[in-house]
Amino acid sequence: MNAVAPSTDGPAAELTVLALNSGSSSLKFGLYRVGAAVEALISGEAGAIGEPGARFRAELSDGAAPVDDRAPIPGQGDAVVRIGRLLAQSRMPAPDIVGHRIVHGGPALRRHCLIEASVLRTLEAATAFAPLHTPAALSVIHFAQTHFPGVPQAACFDTAFHADMPDIARVLPIARELGAAGVQRYGFHGLSCESIVRQLEGGPPERLIIAHLGAGASVTAVRSGKSIDTSMGLTPTGGVIMGTRCGDLDPGVLVYLMRERGFDAAMIEDLVDRRSGLLGVSGLSGDMRTLDEASASDPAAALAVEMFRASVAKQVAGMITVLGGADLIVFTGGVGENDEASRAAICARLAWIGVTLDAARNASAANPISQAGSRCAVLVLPSREDEEIARHARALLAQSTCSAAVAQGQ
Repeated sequence: MNAVAPSTDGPAAELTVLALNSGSSSLKFGLYRVGAAVEALISGEAGAIGEPGARFRAELSDGAAPVDDRAPIPGQGDAVVRIGRLLAQSRMPAPDIVGHRIVHGGPALRRHCLIEASVLRTLEAATAFAPLHTPAALSVIHFAQTHFPGVPQAACFDTAFHADMPDIARVLPIARELGAAGVQRYGFHGLSCESIVRQLEGGPPERLIIAHLGAGASVTAVRSGKSIDTSMGLTPTGGVIMGTRCGDLDPGVLVYLMRERGFDAAMIEDLVDRRSGLLGVSGLSGDMRTLDEASASDPAAALAVEMFRASVAKQVAGMITVLGGADLIVFTGGVGENDEASRAAICARLAWIGVTLDAARNASAANPISQAGSRCAVLVLPSREDEEIARHARALLAQSTCSAAVAQGQ
């Protein structure tokens, strides 16, 4: 399947990479010039795809006015066409390769790879592992292949960063034959974790904890740059309480719902992925901003906010145990980067290990946000998944070109 281990080694020739990061109703994108360094030429997002409030936004590095278009975007294909039109109108270089963020490739795809027919078949078979994400990603791949004919495509997996976790984290406590069939802990937000490790000047410390907090949320323990445990499991539904996903849940709840309430697999999936988490607890919204605004007068909203913060703190505490301490905690993701109150509340629950924040620095996200005397440093860093996609896609194409040249020489 043309699998290649994650690496940015290879020839230093610059390539232009279009990175596509698809969600169920959004498509983030970036055009990058990638060589020894990564330069963003265009970055943007098509949001609320298929919804009344659709919006297409983009910023260009050449000084052109930002794009902000509120015309309808009926589907993922329309978003890809809109991106292609923007590239043509901007007169930016055409992409040498298109890189895609893929949340889950199942047990057979754990390394970033160039996309060929066998890879697509394997991704389609793995849809059950990430039903909220994979169908949209496959749709974007197909549309990109049509709109950019002849341009190589690359799959960059969120599970790749966690592929070498030790058995004590990877193996789930279920019947052994199921584990052998691929029912195991995979872990997600790997491209985000990679971007955090890359941003740390001088390299990561020995004991690093990454809290990626957004609509999806996870906490990962990283030892010397390698993932050794993470909160999400077989699917992106487990671990921390999320916007609409339940996080960790007593499996007996699901057995009860099936036996006593007649739930089938589709109903269970809808419940744990779309009607639980912050939305389920509050009955109002899965968005922390909305819940924060409502929490002063809405007890259910306030409870949802506190449950989220407690859930994250519990996962961080668990990863501290895994690592035998913590040298650095990094907050990233939409909530992690922008919600100072949540950062403060989470770290207050970690005061027992000596984590103390500087209130003023936390309010402005001025790193480090921890006090000088804090036993564990705390930073806020942006998640740069699209840059990681660009790096990996360029490395894959460069390696493939070199391999082809060697084969021809033989």
